[in-house]
Amino acid sequence: MNLDLWRKPGALSTPGRHADHFKRLPTGPAALAGVVQGMLMHEHISTTYGVALDGAQHAQAHVRSVEDMLDGIVRRDPRPLTAARAPGERQVGVCRHFTLMHVAMLRAEGVPARARCGFAAYFVKDKFLDHWVTEYWSDDQKRWLLVDAQLDAHQCSLFKVDFDPIDVPRDKFLIAGDAWVLCQRGQADPQAFGILDMFGLWFVASNVIRDAAALNNREMLPWDVWGGMSQTDAGIDVAFIDRVAALTQEPDAHHDDLRLLYSDPRVRVPDTVFNAVLGRPEAVAPLSPLADSL
Repeated sequence: MNLDLWRKPGALSTPGRHADHFKRLPTGPAALAGVVQGMLMHEHISTTYGVALDGAQHAQAHVRSVEDMLDGIVRRDPRPLTAARAPGERQVGVCRHFTLMHVAMLRAEGVPARARCGFAAYFVKDKFLDHWVTEYWSDDQKRWLLVDAQLDAHQCSLFKVDFDPIDVPRDKFLIAGDAWVLCQRGQADPQAFGILDMFGLWFVASNVIRDAAALNNREMLPWDVWGGMSQTDAGIDVAFIDRVAALTQEPDAHHDDLRLLYSDPRVRVPDTVFNAVLGRPEAVAPLSPLADSL
């Protein structure tokens, strides 16, 4: 297992022109998660912080790269990133933004880290909701740990979280490939997996593709649609998703296969994706060679 592969930034996770801001950060997954929480506001939980978002703030949730997120953060407040912004002054995003920023900070510290797309069991009873978390390598424990960088003290109380967000149990967060396998084996109900009014096997299959792309440093928005994704169960290429899921379940054992898989147009992120929230095609900013550093 080559952990150095996960220490390098990708096109979406590099701080770019804001790299100097990353030189003044604390160390360790917990401390960095705290910094992220002081920078970002979850679009759909803002009201619980007493924040009513305007249209411009909602638009921030469609920003894809760490560099562009940092543009907004430092433009509004040039202080070091360790200075927590007031809730209403934070950059707006969703779980994927918290995760990608956390991954970027860990990588800048030299810690192997990657974003994982899947489903969380801790937001709504008996549901596995669409979610992203950080997966990082612990040298002390010699294993990959999951971190939910979104869960600050307020959210832990709000959602009655009964575990340490810096070490999320694997039965509390299922990577998409694990969720797919459980559903295929009849050990989980596909209708428990999704978000808002969108649940079903098709949603699980789409997240398998999103996770495979993320393992190739293309950590897209949760509502970006492309390639082999389907909005119906009938449209799923089951054999293909079976193969993708198996590779994502053990990415370190299948690194070369995952890289080869990314040449398949059903997984590879094209120049234009469909933003399902805004209901329109969107050009994706060109991905630099950094994205191929794995």
